[in-house]
Amino acid sequence: MSAASFDGAVAFAQDLIRIPSLPGEEGELTRRVAAEMEALGYDDVYTDELGSVVGVVRGSGGAVGGNGSPTVMLSCHLDMVAAGDPEEWEHPPFDGMIAGGYLHGRGAMDIKGPLAIQTHVAAALKGRAAGDIIVAHPVFEERGGWGMDHLTRPDGGLRPDVVIIGESTHGDIAIGHRGRCEVEIVAHGLAGHASAPDRARNALDLVPAILTGVRDLAARQQSDDVLGAASVVATGIDAVPASLNVIPDRATVTLDWRILPGDTVESLLARVRDAIRPHLESMGAGGGVHGRADAGNGPAEDGGRAGLPDGVEVRAATERQTAYTGIQEDRLILSPGFLMDPGDPIVTAAAQAIGTRNGNGSPARVRPWTFATDGGWTCGVRGIPTIGFAPGEERYAHTNTERLALDEARWGYGRYLELVPAVQRAAGGR
Repeated sequence: MSAASFDGAVAFAQDLIRIPSLPGEEGELTRRVAAEMEALGYDDVYTDELGSVVGVVRGSGGAVGGNGSPTVMLSCHLDMVAAGDPEEWEHPPFDGMIAGGYLHGRGAMDIKGPLAIQTHVAAALKGRAAGDIIVAHPVFEERGGWGMDHLTRPDGGLRPDVVIIGESTHGDIAIGHRGRCEVEIVAHGLAGHASAPDRARNALDLVPAILTGVRDLAARQQSDDVLGAASVVATGIDAVPASLNVIPDRATVTLDWRILPGDTVESLLARVRDAIRPHLESMGAGGGVHGRADAGNGPAEDGGRAGLPDGVEVRAATERQTAYTGIQEDRLILSPGFLMDPGDPIVTAAAQAIGTRNGNGSPARVRPWTFATDGGWTCGVRGIPTIGFAPGEERYAHTNTERLALDEARWGYGRYLELVPAVQRAAGGR
């Protein structure tokens, strides 16, 4: 059996960086993480149907959740974003190189470095934490959080008392974030040869009215005192057929919508329809504007035609996701938002346990993330108290300069040893 340590966690993180793990391709990484958990003496290690890996370090009572003390779940995700052209990196993206006091490479801070720290911390706390520690690293976080949605499903899923997400916070305590939803506005026309435009109806003719409506929508977004304003922007236009000598019969405008907790797919689609309707009507677009959201993790078709002009469809974007275990599901591209009360006892206990890096006795800063995490599923959807803590600077995420400062990582490892027992005690007194 291996002993948990910070140096061991760094070596483990280097191994993880050397294993590419795009969404749906996490199998080799899952096996490496499970092997580390077993070597560290976890009481139970398994993978679920989608291939997410779960390890358990039991508290003083034996079975998970059976000792009367709150259960804390530590979680990072297994998948990563693509590295792009390796020639554009200062250090090779899959070497796990240490240079200049940093661990370099894709996943160094998002999120394989923090994943390695959480995995070793849980083993280091064996016999020291009163409650059980679940370490759950899910698949598909980068594409909407299918893995966490499944891990915490109401029927038979994990139900810890507290979740600590290991997305980088640069030593702060994160208490929430905006969510993200992709919305598609599809304009329909009639295809034809570009030499005879009078025989066709160009779907692209509707795009200017749609974009004007989206700009109107973007100008009247709601705001939260902590999370800030929601935002929506058009990020792509695709025309079908794609041949440049064919008049397209379908044009799709894709929106990236950073949403607030409480926003629903139905409400988002209704707001898009309301925003684009007057501009389509002003140009004499005939037919109807309707919307639907019909993937497995969203609501059923809303049927919102209501006498609106025809020819334009508003829908939540979906994709068919395939886990490396072979399971498939049509999923909305949706990451829910969430927000914990800054005064919640779990938040205040966490901030006090972490403190500041200068050691002046002040609690850690409490703030939201700028990006979405699996906390939207654990807290925003399932209602499980969720905070975030990990070393690393958000500005390096998804870049070709991704890195994790080793001095900060060592400090974060030590603070995790205090954080987990602190939030267990706080959860017990809530």
